[in-house]
Amino acid sequence: MMETTVVGQPHLHDSARGHVNGAALFIDDLPEPAGLLHAHLITSPWPHARLTGLDLGDCLSGPEVVAAITAADIPGSNDIGPILGNEPLLAHDRLCYVGHPVAAVAATSAAAARAAARLARIAAEPLAPVFDLVTALERGDHVCPPMVMRRGDVDRALAAAPFRLAGETRVGGQDHFYLETQIALALPTEDGGVFLHSGTQHPSEVQHLVARLLGLPQSAVTVEVRRLGGAFGGKESQATLVAGIAALLCRKTGRPVKLRLGRDDDMIITGKRHGFLLRWDAGFDADGRLQGVDMLLAADSGWSADLTPGVVSRALSHADNAYYYPAVRLTGIGCKTNTASNTAFRGFGAPQGMIAAEAMMDDIARHLGKDPLTLRRVNLYRPGADRTPYHQKVRHFRIPDMLDRIGKAAGLAERRTAINAFNAKSPVIRKGLAVMPVKFGVSFNNPMMNQAGALVLVYADGSVLANHGGIEMGQGLHTKITQVVAEVFQIPLSRVRVSATRTDKVPNTSPTAASSGADLNGMAAARAAQTIRDRMAAAAAGHFGVPVAAVRFDQGTVIAGNHRISFAELAELCHQTRVPLSATGFYKTPSIHFDRATMTGRPFYYFAHGVAAAEVAIDTLTGEWKCLRVDVLHDVGRSLNPALDRGQIEGAFLQGLGWLTMEELVHGPDGALLTHAPSTYKIPTARDLPRDFRVVLLEDADNPEATIYRSKAVGEPPLMLAISVWLALRDAIASLAPPGTRPSLGAPATPERILEAVRTAEAAARDRSPGTAENDR
Repeated sequence: MMETTVVGQPHLHDSARGHVNGAALFIDDLPEPAGLLHAHLITSPWPHARLTGLDLGDCLSGPEVVAAITAADIPGSNDIGPILGNEPLLAHDRLCYVGHPVAAVAATSAAAARAAARLARIAAEPLAPVFDLVTALERGDHVCPPMVMRRGDVDRALAAAPFRLAGETRVGGQDHFYLETQIALALPTEDGGVFLHSGTQHPSEVQHLVARLLGLPQSAVTVEVRRLGGAFGGKESQATLVAGIAALLCRKTGRPVKLRLGRDDDMIITGKRHGFLLRWDAGFDADGRLQGVDMLLAADSGWSADLTPGVVSRALSHADNAYYYPAVRLTGIGCKTNTASNTAFRGFGAPQGMIAAEAMMDDIARHLGKDPLTLRRVNLYRPGADRTPYHQKVRHFRIPDMLDRIGKAAGLAERRTAINAFNAKSPVIRKGLAVMPVKFGVSFNNPMMNQAGALVLVYADGSVLANHGGIEMGQGLHTKITQVVAEVFQIPLSRVRVSATRTDKVPNTSPTAASSGADLNGMAAARAAQTIRDRMAAAAAGHFGVPVAAVRFDQGTVIAGNHRISFAELAELCHQTRVPLSATGFYKTPSIHFDRATMTGRPFYYFAHGVAAAEVAIDTLTGEWKCLRVDVLHDVGRSLNPALDRGQIEGAFLQGLGWLTMEELVHGPDGALLTHAPSTYKIPTARDLPRDFRVVLLEDADNPEATIYRSKAVGEPPLMLAISVWLALRDAIASLAPPGTRPSLGAPATPERILEAVRTAEAAARDRSPGTAENDR
């Protein structure tokens, strides 16, 4: 692999200073255009009802109010469903959750619009709602057809296994809690179209669906995104709701319209991470080696499909994590409930699938009286020999070596002994230690989405402008693209700029999601830059009379035989000699395929790997706990930017810790979300970081697949490493119970739930009951 001069260096995030001093502009910071109107949504107060009447007369008579819209005002198709369709922008018949939008009003001030929205009169016939995931599952209320991944005869394997154990885990949802709430600014164009500043991870989807709503060709709608104030999946499909309302009111009034959701409205109206019910039935031998696994993964989808089919598919494809199931059946079901439609969230179903595997491994180990890490090692994939439940061969598997490394670096054996000794003498404070691996498949499960385009321009003074289809939402994607382009041209990073993502520059883009932003857009940008570099090299060769092979680009200088010229001088020479200095680049991920009918194929180009060891202490009197130490070893391939990658690992881990231990979504008896503000919904902060947090990037770990500079994705995989904390809490609780007892702890493991699990373990110890539900032979 060639040595790089810009790629691989810990360069500063391109907007870091702007984030601190306020110079980095977000949509709400843009100068307000003349005649701007502010919009506000009118929503359902019922969780489930048949809409019988909607009177907006009082709304329209309010001061400063200019217009209002209902479903009847949509000139095109009232549908913003990203996969299966049949998801109205505005309800016109059925109200499906508290917060379901039915209309919108626009006024000359945000306060006037909000006041007018309260005057709407909605008439409806209440219907019986369903809030509970188990109830929806039992009723067969699905938002999409069930999915099944299978390999081998699982029923025969389970029946023949010497040991058999069943279990169930519930994991809750999670609000995205991005700092910048959902927002869009729509402006009319002179040709009857709409220009949208949209806070979206998927500008092309917003463009396509807004065009559908307006009854316009896609070319009449332009979407621009400079940066997002966080997203985490929540602005992939759900941004279309806000952009669509702004665009409709813009078309109706002929004036610019901004719709910005307040924090409460954002949390009430938009979807979350899917909560899951996870049930498993496993057969294994005396060593804990699995022989058969039958799993049910049921997702709480909310009222509509949204992205549930993709979320469930990815949950199934990660329900093995790093372990080989010789015979397996994984069933995924998206269940319909009368809550906001749940959507993408960092990990996209993989965390829920992975926690099922880890809970199963933990319980089997405790049932057999074995060390959980030993049992995990017994069941690891054998690279080149084993296939996943979706029949993809596992290659380049780094987990065994990484477990060895972290075991030595973190002193796990010694700490295990010390913790056991501590627990034996400590009646109130108990410690727990857990180690887990992560194997995360990188690529969209839908092969069509694994494509990207870029546009690169070299100006006559040698400065470079790049545009690509990815979205900067804090993760540093633009910085990495800048590094890639600078590396191709061998020029200083300061000579390259990345412009705002726009649908009229790069069309038909995929969302910035699935941890693939740098993989896809980086390769597209590199190809565009390489095309221009090849032209410039040919121009230099012709000018100096040397073969093209004799032309080299080296740190801002172009060397042609015995001649030297600066990159800027060569750019001017190309301009003078009419050599084109702009090019597009396109990339599609090779070698991937997936048959949705059989749920088999190679959906992932490669796997990212990680291991984590977590140590916690719990107070058995209160359920309060502390994370004492976490060691992370993560595989990012050949890092494009170690500083950014380390930041992604730390941030993802903390977000995962929040999901698993403190972020609890609570609905009232009427289905209304009660935790819809920072006062009632607790997210982790810097104070919740482990006291001793050690993050190491795996060295000498070039990606064996031909990714951009042999790097690997880093956005989502580290989030699942936080499952180690949840497992460590279970380990601490298990120390209170008799051998063989399985801790009864779901997620989020709030202090209340920890205390409940502690009481259950202590009761089992008093009764000397194993408290298990196995069916042994």
